Amino acid sequence: MAKLSPRLRTVNKSLPPYTLNEFGPDFPYILGREIVYLLASKGKGVLEGSEWEEIFAHCIGADWKPSNVGLDDVVLGNTAWGAKTVKSGVKDFRELKKIRLISGRNSIVYSYGGIIDTSADPNEVGGQVLEIWNERVSSIREKYKHLRTVVLVKSNDLSQVAVFEFDTIRYDPELFDFSWNTNGNLVGFDRGTDNKRFVWQPHGSQFTIIEEVPKCSLILKLKQPEVLDKAKILDAIGFDKSWVTVEKRE
Repeated sequence: MAKLSPRLRTVNKSLPPYTLNEFGPDFPYILGREIVYLLASKGKGVLEGSEWEEIFAHCIGADWKPSNVGLDDVVLGNTAWGAKTVKSGVKDFRELKKIRLISGRNSIVYSYGGIIDTSADPNEVGGQVLEIWNERVSSIREKYKHLRTVVLVKSNDLSQVAVFEFDTIRYDPELFDFSWNTNGNLVGFDRGTDNKRFVWQPHGSQFTIIEEVPKCSLILKLKQPEVLDKAKILDAIGFDKSWVTVEKRE
């Protein structure tokens, strides 16, 4: 008699709000409107990291919850995002290849004790730097099933932006080779290749991850709006001196 395989009940998987990098048909227009308004109200192409966090949360209907860790600034259901911005001087964002993301301060002195020594085994130090990152990722994954990083690449005047996201992952130190460069910084490469993945600066402990820009990135080109007239806006809302209370310390 042939051995039968048992029939199992269907298990509902905990799915993210949407497939990676498939932001939805309205997303680019909501994002474009937010950036154009920012340009019109500020009068200059400046978009800070915290502003991008809030804008992205609005675009996908999520909650903006600024985090000290920086990996879960935006939350929607079972998914959290860390939001990053980076400038690029590339003329056509379709030609973007790689970007550098500052990803926190990984202090091996604080986490492991001892001192910074650039004569130490670079692979040992690199392993410590990655483990600090890994612990940070693990602490967030205990709370959220899915963890992503969403990146806004911006031109100097915000006339062009690119948006993409990727899963935020742990890194196995065994898969990378580390060495000290001539500036005294630690650099990490995919093992056996010259593909640079990490840079760690001992003084300041800044940790940078080098990411490839996916071909499916969303690219927006934006018309520059006229700057809003400050005096007209204040007049429209009825501003006068009574809105300001002046106090002095005795």
